[in-house]
Amino acid sequence: MLKAKHTFGYNVVKTILYVLLTILAVICLLPFLMMVVNATRTSDEIVKGFTLIPGTALAHNWAVVFDYFNLFKGMLNSLIVAAPATLLGAYFPAMAAFGLACYKFKGNNTIFWVILIFMMIPGTLSLIGFYQLCSALHMTNTYYPLILPAIAGTGTVFFLRQYIISSLSPSLLEAARIDGASEMYMFHRIAIPIVFPAIATFSIMGFIGNWNSYLLPMIILNDPKKYTLPVQVVSLRASTDITENYGAIYLCIAISMIPIILVFITFSKYIISSVSAGAVKE
Repeated sequence: MLKAKHTFGYNVVKTILYVLLTILAVICLLPFLMMVVNATRTSDEIVKGFTLIPGTALAHNWAVVFDYFNLFKGMLNSLIVAAPATLLGAYFPAMAAFGLACYKFKGNNTIFWVILIFMMIPGTLSLIGFYQLCSALHMTNTYYPLILPAIAGTGTVFFLRQYIISSLSPSLLEAARIDGASEMYMFHRIAIPIVFPAIATFSIMGFIGNWNSYLLPMIILNDPKKYTLPVQVVSLRASTDITENYGAIYLCIAISMIPIILVFITFSKYIISSVSAGAVKE
């Protein structure tokens, strides 16, 4: 009897949790649904109010967008920036974190505290100086200033260092050294597989951040053919001839979300892995 009551109470709590999670999921998905629906409506229909019934202006909005710029060219430009920046922003910070976590040398803690200090400085404070540096190096209107700074991802270094300390057993490295493994071999064949869930998690966030980056590309790039997708969308919004065409703007945003959704769906399992991963058993 007691067991039956316990089972019944457990099922009630489980059902309530599922209902609450379903409601939360619907609330989270509602803005995306609104975005897709509004991409099929005209500006007048959007201004009149919210509805989940799709409109008939999708072809018109599509024509408006491509009359003004090549949307797929903007997506390619964003990919040219986001993909290398994500890879560099994962590999080199992981290498720096591995060095700080696994090697004891003079100045180790000093470097770590310097990284913490730079994490607290907003990037916009150095924007003017960064532009002047890019101008002096003749790197304006190129993608290099949008890609190369990812190498020095202080936040990624900090997080991966803590992750390596908690997950990578020093005995593994000692055993590899005894077997004659080089330091780079240990980094690539031992450290990276162990911390890969954390690297993948930061790569997802890094890709999303680089894909959606607007301020720096707007300042660095001055050739419309090199504009990334966020800059194109804003230029569409600022255009005098289609300022009121909100449907075209929603269509641009909806299409720009597709690569982000695909990346998140593909690698989202690593977010759970990075949270639940425990230390290596000795």
